[in-house]
Amino acid sequence: MKRIALFLLTNVAVVVVLGIVASLLGVNRYMTANGMNFGALLGFAFVMGFGGAIISLLMSKPIAKMSMGVTIINAPRNQDEAWIVETVRRFADKAGIAMPEVGIYEGEANAFATGAFKNSALVAVSTGLLQGMTREEVEAVIGHEVAHVANGDMVTMALIQGVMNTFVVFLSRAIGYAVDSFLRKNDESNAGPGIGYMVTTIVLDILLGFLAAIIVAWFSRQREFRADAGAAQLMGRKQPMINALHRLGGMVPGEMPKSLQAMGITGSLGKLFSSHPPIEERVAALQARQGA
Repeated sequence: MKRIALFLLTNVAVVVVLGIVASLLGVNRYMTANGMNFGALLGFAFVMGFGGAIISLLMSKPIAKMSMGVTIINAPRNQDEAWIVETVRRFADKAGIAMPEVGIYEGEANAFATGAFKNSALVAVSTGLLQGMTREEVEAVIGHEVAHVANGDMVTMALIQGVMNTFVVFLSRAIGYAVDSFLRKNDESNAGPGIGYMVTTIVLDILLGFLAAIIVAWFSRQREFRADAGAAQLMGRKQPMINALHRLGGMVPGEMPKSLQAMGITGSLGKLFSSHPPIEERVAALQARQGA
């Protein structure tokens, strides 16, 4: 894969850093002073796991603006920008959410929505999307992103990531304790975790983090079907979204960090780590949907 998941890396980095800080503060020594305290470990894993996901969620909008070079449309400078803002406003009102920030960025065809809360989200579209699609198709894409916001997908994905992080932290430390105990089985001179524990937990935090990303990506793919249906509902018919997907299938998808891909309109080619289902599956799901 050409891109490394920014959201995944943020979570892994936070978990690893929190783990190192916990070691320096003696938390690991407390949990292993008289054998592994699994109750304390579970509580520690829960705080660490959800801490990483929540921090990533809260950082999602500023990271999006910075990494994608998003220009927020505070005062439309032309008719296109005015139309984008009005389209987002119309869909937000229809979906029952507060008006998101609206942005535009340079790049190939893509769009995304992000933000920690549905009433303070960001919806951004690329210049390539505006140039390569009809207005009706762009409208469908915007509807897709507003549907992500209205469905609370950013929070849902963060909660799923938090659950995965919790399992990663718990398993890595439990296995790290077992490895450390084996390596030091004949050494009774030192109490508390040793180098085997430290190395094993850091390595497993990273490796298990990537395995957790596969599960998170699967959930993300299911959210895409729902957002497609949401776009059709907001527009009152499904054909514009179908047309937009067909158009995207023939375009070069814009490169964007995976943290944004999960809320974007296009995905990566890696099947296991892909945040989006294949275009043909999304089209088939929309065609099978009841209604116009």
